[in-house]
Parts: sequence; C-alpha cells; structure tokens
Amino acid sequence: MLIKSSTALRNDYGAISDLAHQESEPIYITKNGEGDIVVMSIEAFEQREELYKLKAKLAAAEDLRVSGHPGISLKESRARLGKIYG
Repeated sequence: MLIKSSTALRNDYGAISDLAHQESEPIYITKNGEGDIVVMSIEAFEQREELYKLKAKLAAAEDLRVSGHPGISLKESRARLGKIYG
C-alpha cells in the first residue's frame, strides 16, 4: 500500500503521478495524518474496472449454476465460439 501526504501531492505532483504509473496501484493521500483520497493512473483504474465487471459476470453465472439452471452443453458452446471466432 502506497501512502503519501497531501503536502507531497501539492508540492510534487509529478513524482506522485510517476509513482502511480510505475506501481499501477492506488496511492492513499493523507490530510493531517488521516486518510483523505485515493489516486491512481487511468490505466490501472480501467484495468480494475474491467476486473470488477468480469467478477460480476462470474458471480452471476455461478448464481445461475447454483440455482439449477441447465446452462448449455459443451457442443453448443463450441458451436457458438466457432461462429464468433471462425
């Protein structure tokens, strides 16, 4: 976990920006010793959002499976993929 003060952000934005791009993880910014905001690169944010979307889809599929939904057969799945990817 990366933690920086609001003073560091104010005085050296470039270094915080570089750190966000290098580490690809959130940087927690404190104000008066307490957590205040989180900053991260756009690339890291977009990757995180895609991961959340994928996890939501997997959770929905698991809910269907647990509820007894019949799903599709392997043969049908391969046929669908064949149509998409040739």
